[in-house]
Amino acid sequence: MAPGHVAYGLRAQYGLAVTPDTVVAWERGRLGPTPQELTALAGVLWCAPAELLASATTLREHRMARGLAPDDLARRIGLDTNSYLKMEETGRWRGNERQTAALAETLGLGARALLTATGRDDDLAALLRDAATTRWQAYVRPAVKMLPLPKRTVEFALQRLHAEYHAKMAATSSWGASGDSGDSGRAYLDEIVNHFWAATGA
Repeated sequence: MAPGHVAYGLRAQYGLAVTPDTVVAWERGRLGPTPQELTALAGVLWCAPAELLASATTLREHRMARGLAPDDLARRIGLDTNSYLKMEETGRWRGNERQTAALAETLGLGARALLTATGRDDDLAALLRDAATTRWQAYVRPAVKMLPLPKRTVEFALQRLHAEYHAKMAATSSWGASGDSGDSGRAYLDEIVNHFWAATGA
């Protein structure tokens, strides 16, 4: 279909005043359709909204890819619609452990995708750095609350990060044998999130 045909379908079938130029801008990634426009566009093109999203990363994109209205998703995860929409708009998830698990299940998100969608990548990195450099046991519960992973998986990963980091630091300080003055430990902490995912197998 040419952009003009798509624009006509949006206007005729859904009452949306979208110009062919706007359709071209969508195709080229210069503009993004609103949720209403995306749903209508999927209808005009006879496909699911998820097929029009290159790679969903935000809560809104994952919800739209599943074809869920905000109130439907909010109800399924145990939130009122306004609270959910505020989190979706700000990109900061504030749900509890049960709501987080329900969100992951409803949207079909693995631990990594969930973390990105809820805007908590930096929070996890900070938590993992603290767990590796101090007492890892104190960070098990906060990590489990943040991620839909079994407690034993998180415990194993945090213990491994702690051991690996301290092994690098011990090698650095052993009678001046290394000479990198902590560079390997800092480099390890810079990649702490990747080390965590490797340890969990997620």
